[in-house]
Amino acid sequence: MNTPDHRQVRRWQINWQAKIKLEGQEGFTNCAIYDISFKGIKVCLPYKLQTDTFLKLSVCVSEECVLAEVEAWVAWHKTIEGRNVYGLYFNKIKDVEKEKIYRFLRRNFLGEVNKQWWQGPQEKGGETMEDQRIFERFEARFPLRFLNLSDNKEGQGRTQDISAKGVGIVTHEELKPNTPLELWLQIPDRGEPLYMRGEVVWSISQGIDEYRTGINLEKAELMGLSRVLRVE
Repeated sequence: MNTPDHRQVRRWQINWQAKIKLEGQEGFTNCAIYDISFKGIKVCLPYKLQTDTFLKLSVCVSEECVLAEVEAWVAWHKTIEGRNVYGLYFNKIKDVEKEKIYRFLRRNFLGEVNKQWWQGPQEKGGETMEDQRIFERFEARFPLRFLNLSDNKEGQGRTQDISAKGVGIVTHEELKPNTPLELWLQIPDRGEPLYMRGEVVWSISQGIDEYRTGINLEKAELMGLSRVLRVE
């Protein structure tokens, strides 16, 4: 059974006790999964991981849901009440493992699954894409330039927030949904502007000649996100 694309962007808060084993470890270690999607997990671990690195791991969510030999990127780390919390992005996961996640959610969180998939996205502060974020979103305010690929017009603005798969920007002109863009973010780390390609998902007015826009990126900007986190 192939997992439909619309499942792959949903994230569920489960606060679930699980077990995890990194490549090279002999046994599983207890952990807590705060939320899960087909693209990654937010997990609390009893040990530290190096961010901006790739690793291989197995996750025992339940007896019926064991994700074996998954490759993940350690996207971010936070210390919350003395605990190590990480955002792990699945760089490589088989369809059969996604199906295990789906069955686990249906078995244990059926009401929430039905609500998120069939009720539709909920508005929050004018945004309608909150449920579709892969993992943690970070505030980030940097100058940017963009090129509207529909009419080849250039523009300027600033970022509002960023995640590995999306960026929120503020501009003086409205950008219509489905507009393809090229963007260059001016990150104050003495490096080259961060280049991205994406498509406008939504845009709302938040004042005179000011628009806030959500952009879905063509590919996960993992290293770009790490640059942002280092200066924020």
